[in-house]
Amino acid sequence: MTPKKTTSGPTRRAFLKQSGSVVAGTAALSIARGAHAAEDNTIRLALIGCGGRGAGAVGDALSVPDSGPVSLYAMADLDPVRMNAQYKNLKQKFPDQVDVPEDRRFVGFDAYRTTVDHLRPGDVAMCTTRAYIRPVHVEYAVQKGINVFMEKPFAPDPGGLHRLLRAGEEAEKKNVKISAGLQCRHSPARQALIDKIRDGAMGDITLIRANRLGGAGWLGDQGEKANDLMSQLQFGRIHLYWVGSGHMVDYLIHQIDECCWIKDSWPVSAIGMGGRVPESTDRGQNIDVYSIEYTFADGTKAFCGFRRINKTRSDFATYIHGTKCAAQFSGDVHAATVHMFKDQRIAGDNIAWTPTKDAFSPWQYEWNDFIASIRNDRPHNECKRAVYSDLTTLMGRAACHTGQEVTWDQIMQSDFQFCDYLDRLTPESPVPVRADANGQFPLPIPGQWTEI
Repeated sequence: MTPKKTTSGPTRRAFLKQSGSVVAGTAALSIARGAHAAEDNTIRLALIGCGGRGAGAVGDALSVPDSGPVSLYAMADLDPVRMNAQYKNLKQKFPDQVDVPEDRRFVGFDAYRTTVDHLRPGDVAMCTTRAYIRPVHVEYAVQKGINVFMEKPFAPDPGGLHRLLRAGEEAEKKNVKISAGLQCRHSPARQALIDKIRDGAMGDITLIRANRLGGAGWLGDQGEKANDLMSQLQFGRIHLYWVGSGHMVDYLIHQIDECCWIKDSWPVSAIGMGGRVPESTDRGQNIDVYSIEYTFADGTKAFCGFRRINKTRSDFATYIHGTKCAAQFSGDVHAATVHMFKDQRIAGDNIAWTPTKDAFSPWQYEWNDFIASIRNDRPHNECKRAVYSDLTTLMGRAACHTGQEVTWDQIMQSDFQFCDYLDRLTPESPVPVRADANGQFPLPIPGQWTEI
């Protein structure tokens, strides 16, 4: 099936609206050596984590144009109702490419193993659960020699990310391919601006500004469900750090990744601040405002802002300032809003250059590239870059939460984990974080908080 060529409505976002519930992150991994399944040339997908993001990723994978046969072959989730609902949605949308009978739909914490075991070299394990368990799933797929797509965030803490980094190193040795859900890296329009930057068209880059400012809802009192593990996994996607990293990491990681791409390096330090709105009734762990200042080795600054307050100014973009001129690198909902301006003024009547518009959404480009790499046995391992971008984001989160400067060396040496028994989780496991008698989960207090 050939997807619609559009720049206005991202494919996955449209699918999310159709399919309902949103689940945190997922992953992309793939092996180079088994370019496709041995018995035929069908690339079989296994969806591990059947929320909206996972189902959207399946839609993109099944919409790669002129790719040869790709099919959804197996599914796994903790919730059979959600899994069956997504199966029906996908079957209706892609009737000839979805073949997942009940005996290939698996439920439970160990379901990922059975699901991966049903795949062959050249197939893809789609790791799209909430971020807490991502390293466990990716690690197992790599051990089995199975390609992986992993959605962001990639782990909620430094310890999990370093475990994932080791899995990526093993994938490199096995010639296994990994695709990661930082889809904007696959935008040709953004790459065209990167090429101009590298050629000196903007002069020296002295400042980058990246914002995700808007509004959202708070977490209400969860009552008896607050300290139940299975319930926390449902309501905690953006509200509990151990489950999904918190809302800033979940959303701003894309803009922070863009900053690092523009600089072609990783920051050496981060400082930051933030807080909650007055009289907040949010029972979750998030603060409402994050202001992060990253410093790169050459002294360049990247200022990254996140805000969750209703009825306030919105901004969803990354801006670049060079010694010669300014540019816009991205726009609302990850649109490829790319311009170079005549001077430092970012305005529609001051545009000096605009690249050719992207033909597809960045999510579709991401899968076009990944499937092509599998078919053509090209190197494709995005694990290290993705993990480094997530570690950079956690540097900023920790700086705001602790009130301290956080360095790259600190984050690279940290083995901190919110939950250290991920491999032994059952529905009856104790929760890693508990709400108090008022239903309030622990909040980060600068000077007292630890997450590095």
